[in-house]
Amino acid sequence: MSVELLDNPRFHGFRVRRQIEGKTYQEYFSLKAAGKRLRGAKRAAVKKVAEARDAELAAIQKKSKERADKEIHLDETGQVKGILCRLKREKSGTMTPVFQVGIMSRVTNKIVNTTVSINKHGIPGAWERAVDFYSEHKNISKRTKIYKDLIARCPKKAQVNKFLKASK
Repeated sequence: MSVELLDNPRFHGFRVRRQIEGKTYQEYFSLKAAGKRLRGAKRAAVKKVAEARDAELAAIQKKSKERADKEIHLDETGQVKGILCRLKREKSGTMTPVFQVGIMSRVTNKIVNTTVSINKHGIPGAWERAVDFYSEHKNISKRTKIYKDLIARCPKKAQVNKFLKASK
């Protein structure tokens, strides 16, 4: 919930603030009328209006996030955002090529990450495991078009080598 009570010399009231698709929506609800602070039922009424507006923005924000989860987003190098090809330093000091998944999970509401070894599973196998982890945390069913599109974006050996050279 992003309804916040502000009480400073410039403003006394509630602020509703949400970030939706990179844009900040911010509205203020004053707790002053005719220069006096509102109390009791009038204050509760203003708070109710602010909470109602926050609920509207929360619904829009949720739909936006769900829609964004169902789209493939690419970074400037052509990799799927959230699934990176990189070199990981093992405890022994050797560098291992991996697909690293780091995303905001819709299941746990926390940032989750994992790595899948390309040496152990091969490029297609590691990519499929990385996409499965990504899909599980973004609530993407394996029967959907987006899942099939993610699997189809499996990088070729030349692309993996290019990404790995860039990450050195």
